[in-house]
Amino acid sequence: MHIAIVDSSRVVLKLIAGLLEPRGHVVELFTDSSEALDYLSRQPSVRALITSLEVRPIGGLELCWGSRLIGDANRPLSIIVMSSTRCTHTLAEALDSGADDFIEKPPSAEELHARLRAAERLTTMQAALIRLAETDPLTGLMNRRAFMSRAHEAVAHAGTSGNLSAVLLDIDHFKRINDAHGHDIGDEVIKAVATLISGKGIAGRLGGEEYALLLPERDLDKAMMVAERLRRRALGLRIPAEKGPVKLSCSFGVSTWRDGDTVDGLLKRADVALYEAKATGRDRVVASGMEQPLSKAS
Repeated sequence: MHIAIVDSSRVVLKLIAGLLEPRGHVVELFTDSSEALDYLSRQPSVRALITSLEVRPIGGLELCWGSRLIGDANRPLSIIVMSSTRCTHTLAEALDSGADDFIEKPPSAEELHARLRAAERLTTMQAALIRLAETDPLTGLMNRRAFMSRAHEAVAHAGTSGNLSAVLLDIDHFKRINDAHGHDIGDEVIKAVATLISGKGIAGRLGGEEYALLLPERDLDKAMMVAERLRRRALGLRIPAEKGPVKLSCSFGVSTWRDGDTVDGLLKRADVALYEAKATGRDRVVASGMEQPLSKAS
């Protein structure tokens, strides 16, 4: 487990590290609580924070609260508070501030390892719940909620780096596939298209047969090339079915980042382009603002 430990005493830090590192834990030590909080925000692999209440410049209770806000956003984190005095009021304050557990300082090896085993069980369960909350169960892609969260992060980054493009895609005549072959085959078609876009960027299933793909560091021309390659690959898909292999095609709408843009604006322009692709014959890629599609139906 990756663990951050915060205490004003380097002796205490070395003592705890000496108990944990031989067990294979990755340990980061801090005497400065502000530095520790910054490290937590930048290192999502940290699964446990062990901190004293008597730390500076951020107090122990404030550190618990700030760490809990980081942990609750989208990652599992267990917070264990150390104190040399087992005061009921102090314990209550720590738990109310976001701590999960409490341990005496300095901790014994047996108790420390037991607390960390409990923390590992807790964070493993949290990670599983996060995956369930963020994952589309049919395709394994991000669901709409998770995709929109990642989209806001990508747009915030694009505000400083410049390039970001969005691709919305939709399976053509999907209802016909369901009607002709049944919903089981329809599900296989949905999964096949999801596999097609998985790993190509920030990919999500928005619902039904519609997907979204964000392409950081890609301008409009490069995004159009990605979408065109996906269009051609979709044409080559063959889904086994009782009546024979099912063929399909997809339509694509593409937009790119503008200075001062928003997630809604970026995706709305891609959605308008997707609508144009569907209205002008399907099986094509259309860029926002273009009157003619990039590729004609095959």
